[in-house]
Amino acid sequence: MRLDKFLKVSRLIKRRTLAKEVADKGRIIVNGQQAKASSVIKLGDELTIRFGQRVVTVSVDRLQETSRKEEASTMYTIIKEDHVTAEE
Repeated sequence: MRLDKFLKVSRLIKRRTLAKEVADKGRIIVNGQQAKASSVIKLGDELTIRFGQRVVTVSVDRLQETSRKEEASTMYTIIKEDHVTAEE
């Protein structure tokens, strides 16, 4: 599954276009490598996403083409969540 689609379906990022922008700015790392929106995500991959002042690291648990709001959070497990300052 494409990275941008996974982020949208799992509701880590609301819109696929926004997920693509975040990836294009280099704010998403997959298994230690900077990722593009078209990167292929597999089960067990570790994603590190920078949202403004937050850095969230998640593990991919499930891949689905669609999901309801209630089940979207079962697609990943949050490993770590940090707050960063603007200078970093």
